Amino acid sequence: MSRPFERILGTLVYALRDGQILMLYRHKEPNLGLWVAPGGKTEPHESPFECALRELREETGLEAQTLVFRGLVTEVSPREHWQWLLHIFVAPDPLGDAVGDEREGRLRWWPIETVPGLPIPQADAIFFPAIIDLSQPFYAARMQYDDELKLIEVVRHTVRT
Repeated sequence: MSRPFERILGTLVYALRDGQILMLYRHKEPNLGLWVAPGGKTEPHESPFECALRELREETGLEAQTLVFRGLVTEVSPREHWQWLLHIFVAPDPLGDAVGDEREGRLRWWPIETVPGLPIPQADAIFFPAIIDLSQPFYAARMQYDDELKLIEVVRHTVRT
């Protein structure tokens, strides 16, 4: 009998300042060579909220004054190690200067409207417009990938907050 796949809890944090968004160009897998929001895996002792604060600070040097919980995305695939539950936040007007250590990738502020034209992960291209527009409802979806990690299905969920 096969054992069930373990879900990886993760966070993404879109930092916003003066009409721009901070993105990270990944130097390693996953998402090598793509622009992503800072974030990472939730540690066993922390909540997704605490993880988002920590990852933002570690990867960018920024301190979030506020975190807005904007999305919950479940990514599933036939691959054992591609089972994610992503908690997606927006950090408006974080404190400090963005300084990366280059381990994960390089940081750059982009005008918000340019992000959809950047090389970003397939899933991010779908949820980014809803996440970043704070007037939109909370985004929740299950995203199904094939064994090549190509996105093959998106099931959007209606969540009332």
